[in-house]
Amino acid sequence: MKKVMIVDDEIAIRENIRSSVDWEKEGFHYCGDAPDGELALPLIEEWAPDILITDIKMPFMNGLELASIVRTQKPEIKIIIMSGHDEFSYAQEAIRLGVTEYCLKPVSATELLQTLHQVSQKIDEEEQRVTSRAMTKEKLLADLCGGLIGTTDAIDSAKKLSLPLSAKFYTIAIIDIRSPDDTQHSEELFHKMFGFLEKACGGQVELLPYVRSRTELVLLLKSGSEDRITSYLEQLRGSIRLELEQQFNCCVILGIGSNQTRLQGIHVSYLEADEDKYITRLTQQNKASLRDTPLNDKMNILLDRSRFLEFLKIGGPHLRDSFVQEFAAPLQSVDWNSSSYGLYLLNDLTLESFRLANQLFRMGADPDEDIPSLQQMIQEITSWEGCIQYLCTLLNQLWQRRAASSGKYSDVIDQVKAYVSQHYNNEQVSLKTISAHVRISPSHLSKIFSQETGQTITEYLTQVRIGKAKELLKTTNNKTFEIAFKVGYNDPHYFSNIFKKTTGITPKEYRTHGSVSFETPRLDMKAEPIYE
Repeated sequence: MKKVMIVDDEIAIRENIRSSVDWEKEGFHYCGDAPDGELALPLIEEWAPDILITDIKMPFMNGLELASIVRTQKPEIKIIIMSGHDEFSYAQEAIRLGVTEYCLKPVSATELLQTLHQVSQKIDEEEQRVTSRAMTKEKLLADLCGGLIGTTDAIDSAKKLSLPLSAKFYTIAIIDIRSPDDTQHSEELFHKMFGFLEKACGGQVELLPYVRSRTELVLLLKSGSEDRITSYLEQLRGSIRLELEQQFNCCVILGIGSNQTRLQGIHVSYLEADEDKYITRLTQQNKASLRDTPLNDKMNILLDRSRFLEFLKIGGPHLRDSFVQEFAAPLQSVDWNSSSYGLYLLNDLTLESFRLANQLFRMGADPDEDIPSLQQMIQEITSWEGCIQYLCTLLNQLWQRRAASSGKYSDVIDQVKAYVSQHYNNEQVSLKTISAHVRISPSHLSKIFSQETGQTITEYLTQVRIGKAKELLKTTNNKTFEIAFKVGYNDPHYFSNIFKKTTGITPKEYRTHGSVSFETPRLDMKAEPIYE
């Protein structure tokens, strides 16, 4: 039933409205009334009515002033304005404030009920729209991959969706499917492809899919065995990919992330899979360019790539120059001005090195930031000496990844935490603003923070905001909506929901009892989404 509250300075009108309607029979609950706007505000905070009926002309705080405050602080409440003054200026101001209905006194019980049912229908329609946008399996998977949902809320949402989410190991695979005519894939085609992938899986692992774009299918692989996931991924890179291409007449590019043991690790695996897909695409383009190279430009040169990759793992700057000169000796015969074969070899070595770095040094910079600049350097090589210089540069950049993987991002994490500490009260704080402050791309910063702290930036921001709110609840007499504004929430109702999800109790209960008489606060928190 919808809760109804009345504010009018005439007690006879309040009593008449209260007694002339059979509230429960009509599907409403009468919460109570107040003689003016000022006295009504704390009652509105306490009762949280769905519909507020208010007179315009009242002492202390009139109906338009009350409506303005309520629309700002509790926009979900529907407002019905009553006035005995048939003046256009009142109606005009009420419309500007966004009231739901405007009616003139005296109003009969029949007219009032008709208005209430109209407003009730609007509430139902809005709730239905919200429900239609509610969590779906695809949105849950997308939020997990994007790092926009905490562990507790992910598990709760999965339970409501009857989706078995818990497992010992998780991995993300991104499948980019391109048709020869580059047509947009239909939902039916993606469904058929997933059926094929699931059948090829043979029950080794469980696959949970969602469509990321018109050409991309994202798979969350989950299993109680890491070996089973690894085995299936090997097949996916090999025979399954080839069969998929043949059966559906398409080109398949794969990106695969690392195995993770926690739900929050899905976000990291997803970012790694996206990087891996990017490198795989460039590798295929590089091979295609070699196929288009004239036969007389191709040379029989063998580079020991495994030796270079091994040096990348264990070598150091003091051995770099001598190693590179010996490694690149076979390239001395390349005519860098007339043949593109040497450029192909260096490009291929670069992409393979980045693939290895992504596996070993998960903390490195995004490949889509580094690789294009390196490829531009390759195009400018005109001599063997230039080749030597390039290989030294390549090793230096990749070693920076290796150094980063040793935990040297503490300064960045400290900068993020300091920024959040200073700006948590600003509703506009976002991953984009934080990444701009620390001068790191949003996706890379998101991965760094998750790996270093074990929580997403979204969760950390919520943790700080709720912590500040708890301080204010205990040390001030500020109302809940005032505290919500002070910690960065412009919607007090949403703030109360987040507070209860995070701590297990409402702000009012926390202020009265603290956490002594209630359950231990949850450590897995979901923050409001950080939008790009």
